[in-house]
Amino acid sequence: MIYEQFKARAEGVSAEVYRFATKKAALDFVIGFLQEEGLADMPQQSALWAECAFLDGVDRDVIQGLAGLKFAVTRELASEARFGISQMEWALADTGSLAQNSTTIEQRLVSSLPAIHIALVPTSGILPDMPALLSRVQPKECAYLAMITGPSRTADIERVLTIGVHGPERLVIIFVDELGGAI
Repeated sequence: MIYEQFKARAEGVSAEVYRFATKKAALDFVIGFLQEEGLADMPQQSALWAECAFLDGVDRDVIQGLAGLKFAVTRELASEARFGISQMEWALADTGSLAQNSTTIEQRLVSSLPAIHIALVPTSGILPDMPALLSRVQPKECAYLAMITGPSRTADIERVLTIGVHGPERLVIIFVDELGGAI
């Protein structure tokens, strides 16, 4: 029920939402998605993957062989990447928002500079609302809490909506049950 509520809210603000039982199934989806979208070792076609728990136990040889996928995150590479992949810790069902402890700069770079942000989320990280999130955040451990609701959007004084001006123009959210249980 809570997953369905999140999915409806997130899709309502133009995010794409998927769910997989295992890390392997999610990884297969990510690889297929990158290849379908034209991943290549050139500016505006490359991908950056920020270090995260999802990568623990994953055979990196499988993904490091993909031309254009890098794990060394820098500001320069992030500004040239088309895809940014990060792990978010929480999802808020009432707003369709993602939340993450983004104290490390790498998380912020891959989630805000590339045109497409792929967010990996443990299914157990879905919370009902902001009060539930704030009860879990430890201020001493979280100097920078990032909130993401759909692709970046802005409007001018005439209410002309533009997508992707101040961040990703596309947000792909992938829930993984194996990262933290089923809901």
